Amino acid sequence: MRIAEIYRSVQGEGLLTGVASVFVRTSGCNLRCWFCDTPYASWAPEGSDMSVDEIVAQVEEWDCRHVVLTGGEPMLFAESIPLCARLRAIGRHITVETAGTLYLPVACNLMSISPKFASSAPAAAGHAYWSRRHERDRRRPGVVRRLMAEYDYQLKFVVDTPHDLEELSDYLDELPEVEWDRVLLMPQGVEQHQLDARAEWLRPFCVARGLVYCPRKQIEWYGPVRGT
Repeated sequence: MRIAEIYRSVQGEGLLTGVASVFVRTSGCNLRCWFCDTPYASWAPEGSDMSVDEIVAQVEEWDCRHVVLTGGEPMLFAESIPLCARLRAIGRHITVETAGTLYLPVACNLMSISPKFASSAPAAAGHAYWSRRHERDRRRPGVVRRLMAEYDYQLKFVVDTPHDLEELSDYLDELPEVEWDRVLLMPQGVEQHQLDARAEWLRPFCVARGLVYCPRKQIEWYGPVRGT
């Protein structure tokens, strides 16, 4: 499977914020969010092919219990199945980060599902193909529902504008089984001032609705740099 990077850092998002983790970033994605903060794993995928043995050996170089399989979109790769099985066998806690558009029966402790709103699509001007494909593929509530039923999960939505909150309400209406304290809303942005500006209206919304506000702590800690 193609791997963009493997590194040790501290989880900056979600229910495990603050936990030291090894990140295994797959390269390649079936979506093209205009605001993607890892374009080297989506718009212009980088990296090299690595075997499951090679990935596990590199993970074992760090004395770190938590491993995050992220991307890109790790559910694109059938090798994620044996990789997660091997990591589980050596006692690692596994989080899988996915957009919730594809399903694989991976072994993991936390399924981190990040469905995309309509506002995430790239502009048709200049990106006609990906604009159509992104809109076609981004919403798969059946896949999300299956992942929620089979795994301990978190639903992590990237929110760009207040208009996204209307779509969020419609989305959650389709998932009456969702646990609201597992719904995390994260401001879109790669600069702290962008996150702070959106937090002014997003944080009060979360408090009023009983949802979880999810700051991007890695931006605060390290800035928008790779390997964090």
